[in-house]
Amino acid sequence: MSHIISLSVPFRRNLSAVVAASFLVFFAANVAADDKRDLGFASPESVGMSKSGIEELSAAMKGFVDRDELSGVVSLVARHGKIVHFENYGKQDIAAGTPMEKDSIFRIYSMTKPVVGVAMMMLYDEGKWKLDDPVSKFIPSFKNLKVAKEDGPDGVPVTEDQVHEMTMRELMSHTGGLTYGFFSRSQTDAMYVKAGVLDRDSTLEEMVGKLSKIPLRQQPGSAWHYSVSVDVQGYVAEVLTGKPLDELLKERIFGPLGMKDTDFWVPEDKASRLTKLYVPGRGGVPTEQPYGEYLEKPGLFSGGGGLASTAMDYTRFAQMLLNGGELNGVRILKPETVKLMHTNQLPDNIPNISPLIGGPGNTFGLDFALVEEPKAPNDHELAKGEYWWFGIGGTWFGINPVQDIIVVGMIQSRGGAAARNARFDSKRIAYEAIQDPK
Repeated sequence: MSHIISLSVPFRRNLSAVVAASFLVFFAANVAADDKRDLGFASPESVGMSKSGIEELSAAMKGFVDRDELSGVVSLVARHGKIVHFENYGKQDIAAGTPMEKDSIFRIYSMTKPVVGVAMMMLYDEGKWKLDDPVSKFIPSFKNLKVAKEDGPDGVPVTEDQVHEMTMRELMSHTGGLTYGFFSRSQTDAMYVKAGVLDRDSTLEEMVGKLSKIPLRQQPGSAWHYSVSVDVQGYVAEVLTGKPLDELLKERIFGPLGMKDTDFWVPEDKASRLTKLYVPGRGGVPTEQPYGEYLEKPGLFSGGGGLASTAMDYTRFAQMLLNGGELNGVRILKPETVKLMHTNQLPDNIPNISPLIGGPGNTFGLDFALVEEPKAPNDHELAKGEYWWFGIGGTWFGINPVQDIIVVGMIQSRGGAAARNARFDSKRIAYEAIQDPK
């Protein structure tokens, strides 16, 4: 026997109202979720980008692998806090045939610099230092540094006194007078190499001790010169907190942001995900280089180039910055501090950074390069406002608050035209895919 339940008209109307209200609540909740800048996945069209443009980006990155110019690529694009492109191509180990995966781990080298810069700015927000503080306030042995004036006998330069002491602003903008030891030729650079300033088995304290005995390459504030400045910042961070840099970054940045695969070394249970490193061989074909040092904990936590990471981890870091210092309810920096980091800090006598590193119209903030006046062929016209950097192993990123977009690329190629072209092409194509430019 069947039972038919008959509902009164008023009850049916009330039920319909309840259902409609429930649907609206559900719809509103989902719209709100979609509006979150949480790196959820979305279609290109939903964030003002063309599907064909994103497909072109995929084809371009895959093309570098198909032509044997790069061993592998992981590329990611996010706009308005949503990921619209996240792809992996090629091999992370050519000889073993191991495919590249989205969570493959890369040596990000100088992309470590902005991470340490953020740690420093967290301490800035806490009032532990100011931009115009002399660095000697935290490293007393830097107070009486000499400056190379001209070449001298026996490889030791003739020196003079500093016109003024190196400031924290200069330290964080590569204008403090330091160098690297291998990006230029000078007697000061040769002294860096001889002293083993960046010896992986030393400590940051020992590194600073070596630097204290070597004259500056040039007067503070007189030139933009790529240097060990961020390694020194790492030591300052240790002095200010009383913690080793690796522990500080885990506690203050990696843990809170969910950067679970970023560290100064790759533990055994993740070693199979560490990509091999290659250089362009004959005909541009990748040739493996024996860089296995990331599988052991180093003595030197290099703030200038020591981290390994993944595309997603670094995108989480970048999105935090693009969100004004916050990700998924976790605040890392004040919005005004993020803005300060991508505001030009170069003195008037230094109009651009080195053209060997950044294109014309690129200046420098606090541990970020800035695109102030985009000029071809390096920068697309929509790149104005982008802050960016890259690593010598081929990795790159760009954060653009004007267009609200992030581009991240991870490859394992130390040098060569293909690595440079992949970086420029990924950004250019991503900008060209924007349909509603600001």
